[in-house]
Amino acid sequence: MQYLNNVKSDHSHQFDEGNPLAQKKILIATILTGVMMVFEIFGGWFFNSMALLADGWHMSSHMLALGLAYFAYKMARKYARDQRFCFGTWKIEILAGYSSAILLMVVAVFMGVQSIERLFNPVNIHYNEAISIAIVGLIVNFICAWLLRENGHHHHHHSHDDHDLNQKAAFLHVVADAVTSVLAIIALFAGKYFGWDFLDAILGIVGAVLVAQWSWGLIRETGKTLLDAEMEHPVVKEIQEVIEELDSQITITDLHVWKVGKGKFSCILSLELHNVNLTADDVRQALSIHEEIVHVSVEVNYKSHLLAAV
Repeated sequence: MQYLNNVKSDHSHQFDEGNPLAQKKILIATILTGVMMVFEIFGGWFFNSMALLADGWHMSSHMLALGLAYFAYKMARKYARDQRFCFGTWKIEILAGYSSAILLMVVAVFMGVQSIERLFNPVNIHYNEAISIAIVGLIVNFICAWLLRENGHHHHHHSHDDHDLNQKAAFLHVVADAVTSVLAIIALFAGKYFGWDFLDAILGIVGAVLVAQWSWGLIRETGKTLLDAEMEHPVVKEIQEVIEELDSQITITDLHVWKVGKGKFSCILSLELHNVNLTADDVRQALSIHEEIVHVSVEVNYKSHLLAAV
């Protein structure tokens, strides 16, 4: 780390404050889920309910995902001042969300395969016991969903980006688990009162498809952030508009924009201009009207002269 000793900076590169409240709530939800997971998996095997067993196995992944989310919050806070992370530790949380989404997809495949197998090889189901466990599991899911819901109001005009993707990943696990619980209960009641034993496996397949869809959406959202695929974001157009208003003769020769926090962006600009009185500080000052742009690096090229400001 010797090379960092010669670098002097008067500002922090930690652009996200973290989410301590969500971290605490996720820990509570993890404990609740772990207890319920044991009951559902045991109940599904013992009472021969594929829908209940699928719900239990999904709840196990859900518990692992919640634990991963909690771990990511702790690591992000622990290394917040570590200079090795040149744009902060926020993406540790995004990486956890991406990993959680992958896990959710694996569970969806497992649910689907097991449900198809049970569809062609049905077994006797102990409905009363299985229904009781499924209802308790659903109550736990509702409690966890209430704990993990996003609170607060976002004030700037890019509020749709101001989401905690780590918390969202944990919340999606809870919601997916709640849906599979509902499907399990429907299947169990239908089998008990109408003799529709096949519905247990069919609704297990339906639940697997829904979970897979949610997982894919989360994979795309977190993957986009991890790969810095932000050049179609409205903030890019806003940066271009600010530069054009500053001086119509400025040419943007290079532009890079990426996320460094919830609803926060960093950008690197390379400009070619004729007005020698216009400086990199002027450009940064002009861009400061957009509060979501929290870090700006500007390279200004005056014909044959090159001035850089970071």
